[in-house]
Order: sequence, then structure tokens, then C-alpha cells
Amino acid sequence: MTPAIIALTIVGIVILAVIVLGSLSARGVVMNPEQYIVGGRSFGVLFLWLLMAGEIYTSFTFLGAAGWAYGKGAPAFYILCYGPLAYIISYFLLPPMWRIAKHYGLLTGPDFFAKRYQSKGLGVIVALLGFFFLVPYVTLQLTGLQILLGLAGYGVFSATWSVGIAFMLTAFFVYTAGLRGLAWASVAKDGLVLLAVLFVGVVLPIHFFGSPATVITKVVATHPHWMTLSPGSSVLGTRWFVSTVLLTACGFWVWPQSMAAAYSANSDRTLRRNAIFMPLYNVMLLLVFFAGFTALLISPGLQGAAADQSFMLVVQQHYPAWTLGFLAAAGCLAALIPASSQLLAASSIVVKNVMGDWLSLATTDRERTRATRILVLVVAGLALWFWASEKRTLVDLLLIAYNGIAQFFPGAVLAFGWRRTTAWGVGVGILAGMAVLAVSAVFKLSALAGLNVGFVALIVNVVACIGTSLFSAAPDATHIDEFDRVAHERPSV
Repeated sequence: MTPAIIALTIVGIVILAVIVLGSLSARGVVMNPEQYIVGGRSFGVLFLWLLMAGEIYTSFTFLGAAGWAYGKGAPAFYILCYGPLAYIISYFLLPPMWRIAKHYGLLTGPDFFAKRYQSKGLGVIVALLGFFFLVPYVTLQLTGLQILLGLAGYGVFSATWSVGIAFMLTAFFVYTAGLRGLAWASVAKDGLVLLAVLFVGVVLPIHFFGSPATVITKVVATHPHWMTLSPGSSVLGTRWFVSTVLLTACGFWVWPQSMAAAYSANSDRTLRRNAIFMPLYNVMLLLVFFAGFTALLISPGLQGAAADQSFMLVVQQHYPAWTLGFLAAAGCLAALIPASSQLLAASSIVVKNVMGDWLSLATTDRERTRATRILVLVVAGLALWFWASEKRTLVDLLLIAYNGIAQFFPGAVLAFGWRRTTAWGVGVGILAGMAVLAVSAVFKLSALAGLNVGFVALIVNVVACIGTSLFSAAPDATHIDEFDRVAHERPSV
């Protein structure tokens, strides 16, 4: 057997085995919307931890972080910083959000905005924009999948066709299994990714340089400024770094799939405990950086999107095909499982908040479940088309998505922090932030005065939201009293 066949066979077997595991876990479960979209609100600490990690730690974690460590150096450390800050936010934000969702039977992120601000129109805006920014996030996973399958095939087979087959197979899995199946698939995915990251972050540095510490020493010696941020407003400098960390932490939990995962918890206490344990996954990220730095020393000179392949190219050149196959399989799962949750989230917000609440096209449980399942396949096809026509690096795609989705953060936080916040305020704030992003896209600006342009948009958003809320009619006091009472109920024990 050729190396390509050996590696791709391993990849195929692993992907199929995980899909079968997830599908079997959902057998016999009646798939009403609550079960299909939020797992029946039944997930405990360990299950929720694995599900959220399965959604958060993606092919970007596996390839993109190493690619930026290889190609950018110190600016890549923002990836290590925003997670812990986001977990602190989740400790305070997600429990009251869960209590609201449980009390009112909310299924999607846009449901939360529609309920708090008594505006189906706002829910529709959040749903449509959430859908729009989920597409590049799914594209990120497909880009990572293409890189991994291309490497596993040693350039012999078409990675494009392989990506299409693997992704549509995964879409049919989501169609069948829903969030519960995804949670079980995340269990297998996280185990394999952990083993893969231990290999590339520990074994590779030891194999070539004796230890990870030696790798850092050699990088500093051969690339003197690689571990140092540029000052002030320079490109990818300290202002960009701090603003990007803040922006990404704010956007972390307002993704449609993240809010759905939060709703799936069996209690608010589960969410608080999850926030305590989630930082453990940052250890995996640190190991990925060691892999990128090791590749920089062994195979320097890769540019642009090729940097995302850096450590996998080292494995391809220096290790047997079966090793490459298992690493590629773990990486493919790191793409497919998060993409699955994103497909489910994108489909559910369109069906529930646009087709159902706005257009009254899917109003019964049976109609919503069927429509969500069908739309999973439609969204998968749309994501494949966007991926085939838009080629960017993994970090570029991630930042595009986060710039947009973070504009929901003010409305989510002010829902609990300021009674005077209105639907008009949140809506105008979101649209003002999007206008800044649109103008920056036209002029191809990624930073303003050294600040991440998404963070600038977020500041404009907050100012517009507060100003408009002050000059628009105050929300109904009785509704806000009820909302606050539910949000601040005594936490479950």
C-alpha cells in the first residue's frame, strides 16, 4: 500500500467510527426541537465541558495557532490570552442566561434577545447576522480539513473532493443525531486531539531539539524579535494585541452554537463549574505553539496560508504514513465536529427565529424539527460553495467571524446590567458596529490607530446602543421586573 492510501484509510476509519458513535448515542431519543437543538437541557459538568471544548477547539486550534506561531511570532499569543478572559465572563454571564432560557423555554441565541427586548424584529436581525458570520467560521473548518486531507494524501488525491465527501457525510450525521450526538462525538474527538497535540507539542521538539525549552532558545537566537510585540500602533503591535484579546473574549459566548451549548446544561451551577475547568484546555494551545516554533526551525520560509501546514509538513517528511494518518484524523475531527455544531446552530436560528417567529412557516415542534434538519444540509452546501470561492488563512477567517459576532455582546450584557436598554438601542448599536466593519472591509482596513477594527466597531456599538436607548421609549417595567427576577433567582445547588 502507498503512504497516501495508508494515511487516508486511517483518516476515513476514524471519522466513520466517530460518526457511528455519535449516531448510536441518539438512537431511541424523540427529536423534538428542545432535544434536537439543546440536548433536552440535560448535560452535566463533564459532558458539557467536552461539548463546549468540542465546539471551541477547532481546526484553528490544531493548525491556525501553530501557523501564526510559525509565521507571526508574538502576535499569535493573543490566542492564549482571550480564552481565560472569556471563561471569567462566562462564569457571570451564562448562569443568568441559562435561567432565562430554562424559564421561558428559549432554544436559540436570538430567542434571548427577542425575549429580553420584547422584539421579534431584533431576534430576526440577530439570527440573520449570526447566520452570516457563521458561514466564514464553517469555512475555517473546511479550510483546515482541506489542508489535512491534502497532506494525508501526499498530494496524490484531490483534497477538494475529499473535503466535500467528508463534510456532507458529517452534515447527514447532524441531520440524524442533533446536539446529543455531537456531544458524544466530541468525547472521542477531544481524546484524539489531546493525543495528537501531545505528540506534536512534546514529541516533535524532543525528537529534533531535545526539549521544548531548547526550541524556544533556538527561536530567540535565530529570530531575535519573534517573541516580542511591536510597540504601540504598529502592525500587529501592542494596541492590536490588547484590543483583539478583548474583542475575541467578548464574542466568545455570543456565538449561536455557544449559546445553544449553554442552554443544554442541566443547571446554572454546571455552567459555573464548567467555567472553572475550561482553562485546562489552554495547555493544549501552548503545546500547539511549540509545534509551530519547531516547524519554523526545521522548515523555514513558508508564506501565507502555507504556514498553517507547517508542523504537519514536518510530520509528513520525517514520520511514517500511519503517524501522519492518525494526526490528520485527529485534525479532521477538530474541523468536522465544530463544523457540525455550527451547521446545527445556523439552521436552528433561521428556522426558529426567521421562518417560525417572523414568517410563520414552521410553528409546530414537528415542522421545526424537520425544517431544521433539512436546512442543515442546505447550509452545508452553502458553506462548501463559500469555501471553494474564498481562500484565506485560518486566522484571517476567524477574525472576520469574531469581528461581526462580537457586536452582539453589548446587548447580551446590558440585558442584565442596565434596565433602560431598549430594543432600538441594541439594534442601532449592532447596525452601527456592522457599518464600521463594512467600511473597513471596503477600504481593506484591519486596524484603526493600531486597534483591531472589530474592537473599534464594538466601541461605536456601545455608544450608539446607550445613546439610542436614552432617546427611545423605556421598556415595559413589569416585563423587566419579571426578567430580572428570573435572572437573579437563587442559584441551584
